[in-house]
Formats: sequence, structure tokens, C-alpha cells
Amino acid sequence: MTPNFELKVSPDAQAVSAAAARDWLALFQKSSGPRSVALSGGRLAGTFFAAVAQLAKASGASWPEVHFFWADERCLEPSDPESNFRLARETLLRPLGIAADKIHRLKGEWLPMAAVAEAVSDLQRTVPGDGAGVPVLDMIFLGLGEDGHIASLMPNAPPAVLESREPYVHVSNSPKAPPDRISMTYPVLAVARNVWMLVAGAAKAEALKSSLSPDGATPGARLLRSRPQTVIYTDIAC
Repeated sequence: MTPNFELKVSPDAQAVSAAAARDWLALFQKSSGPRSVALSGGRLAGTFFAAVAQLAKASGASWPEVHFFWADERCLEPSDPESNFRLARETLLRPLGIAADKIHRLKGEWLPMAAVAEAVSDLQRTVPGDGAGVPVLDMIFLGLGEDGHIASLMPNAPPAVLESREPYVHVSNSPKAPPDRISMTYPVLAVARNVWMLVAGAAKAEALKSSLSPDGATPGARLLRSRPQTVIYTDIAC
């Protein structure tokens, strides 16, 4: 499939975060807005989360029915500075007063296979599936690594990861520390109603250009080819 995407280009990383935050709030405030959301980590994510929290408070938006999941997590304690959950808790969830029963964090401190099993059960219990039983999230936010990875789906992923039909999988060979991670799989990313990627910085330029190419070999390219449309917020001119 030829990748189908919409590029929304802003002048810098701060503007990228602000644009995505405005658009998410506008979508959220519709009666049919997203009620199941998966978050990612990364340098840009904290800026984006803070922008969302600020705009939500200013607009008086409330979030009582939104369930928050994660696209991936490092196998770390939730208090670790590198935890994706900790970043979201401090910059988005706590400022917005999200209730504990709406927060579905990945248990990075557990043994990986136990954490994967719990994550799969939680997602399937909360989010309806499609005809094949794949949970269909309303919104997934992703970044893009300098090597083109998305979530914790890496270019060097083994067949067990690439071909997994489960919603989550244990990644044991991440080239960036820590090597053990939990990640959503390609089938879940493919069927989500909305996937927005936030990509900023000159260091990401080659990865983004490769991912946009019809014959690109990056995980990002594989994602774009699997979906009818993906929105990309970036400060990179392509």
C-alpha cells in the first residue's frame, strides 16, 4: 500500500507541540471525540503533554471518560526518570486530574511476559475489537526515532515481534538502553482510528523522509503503509 499521510509543518518543536495540542483538543471536544488514547514518550512528548494540559485548563475541558494507555514502555520502575508513564503523569495526567481507574500504565517493573499478559488483558477488556479481535483505539500518539523506530518497534526487530498478532509484545533487543521494553504491535497501530506522529529536529530528517517513501524500510514506513491515513506534525520540510 502506498503511504497516505497528512503533513502539518510548523517552524519549530514548540510550535509542533502547540499545533498538535490544539488539534487534539478540538477533536476531543466533539461529541464523538476520542475516548481511548495511547501515549508515547520521547523528548517532544513532554512539551506536547504540557501544551495539552495548559490548553485543556484554559478551555475548561474535562476528561472523565477518557482511558489512557501507552504505546510502549521501558522495563523500569514507574518512578524512574526514563519511564514514559512518569513523564505523562507529571506533565499531563496529574495536571488534568485524571482518575486512577482511567490510567492503564504498562507495568515496566514486572517480569516482561507477565507485564505483556496484563497489558493485553487490560486493553482487550477496555477497548472494543474489530472483526479480527484487534482492539481499536480512538487515538495513538507516536514519535519517530532517528533510526525510524516507532513505539518500541525497532529496525532490528526479530520475526516474533514483527509478526505478533497480540496487542502488546516484549522487545528484548532494543539498541537503546534499556534493551527490554513493552510495545504495542503493528496490528493495533494499523487499525486505530487516528494515529498522529510528532517529529521534530534536524536529526530526524532522514528517518522521516525514508518513512514517507513508498519503498521506505523503516518501522515508520511500515506503519504508514498499513494505514488509510496518518497525521504527521513536524518542523521538517519534506
